[in-house]
Amino acid sequence: MLFIGVAIGMCLMGGWLWISRWSKLRHLLDTPTSKIRSAAQGYVELTGVLRDLPDVPSLQAPLTAKPCLWWRYRIEEYRASGKRSSWRIVEQGSSESLLRLCDTTGDCLIDPRGAEVLPARRDRWTGDRRHPWGLPIRGVLDWLTGSRQYRYTEERLHADEPLYAIGDFRTEGGGRQGLDLHTAQGQVVREWKENYAGLLQRFDNNRDGQLDQAEWGRVRLAAGLEAERRHRLASTQRAQHRLVRPNEPLPFVLSSHGEEVLARRYRWHAAGGAALCLLGAVMLASRLGG
Repeated sequence: MLFIGVAIGMCLMGGWLWISRWSKLRHLLDTPTSKIRSAAQGYVELTGVLRDLPDVPSLQAPLTAKPCLWWRYRIEEYRASGKRSSWRIVEQGSSESLLRLCDTTGDCLIDPRGAEVLPARRDRWTGDRRHPWGLPIRGVLDWLTGSRQYRYTEERLHADEPLYAIGDFRTEGGGRQGLDLHTAQGQVVREWKENYAGLLQRFDNNRDGQLDQAEWGRVRLAAGLEAERRHRLASTQRAQHRLVRPNEPLPFVLSSHGEEVLARRYRWHAAGGAALCLLGAVMLASRLGG
């Protein structure tokens, strides 16, 4: 039964890896690269260079204290029990600050939450403290005498690095958004209702403490005019582009490596998953057949 369970697990894990990585590969290859200024609203692929956000100080990576734009870290502890030993994750995290991607036509803010981030900068080392004091001094003596109780991994994105990004592209302002007057009017009315006393003061003409049908008509008319005013104001402002996690089950990937490197990586993962699934199926068939 244990053998059969292992074979079924290999089939399921390999099949999932094969399908998920092949799906990501197809989306990467089938989505053309867009320029930020002319990108359509929806699922797009962008390439450019990471830049600092104006008037926003750089982040500091939590383990090395290096300045960066994004970080992810993991702390593992070495645990031994009898003849068994393993590394166990005791702490991990990643930053959620916005990133700024620039190309020759403009810039786009990226919300990294929910993204598969593949940075080029990665440090790994060991030590004897739960929280290290930066990277150790490399050398033969350090390797021979250093403690191995904790293992640290830190990945970073830095300014002026290239970035490949694929996700859901949205633009606000710049006159690119049409006005849904009914929805915008309803939003203004809901905002005004939060201060009902102020609403009565403005529109309760007969001062009876409530709004009749005619007074509600004036409220809706004024709300419609306010919604149009807000839309005109937003249209005069500079367009702001954002890349976020898609609502649909589509890949959201940020990578320091180009599309070709990513495609190669996903091909190997898909091939490995297919091989694992096939091996599990062969093991299962041999056991059941025997």
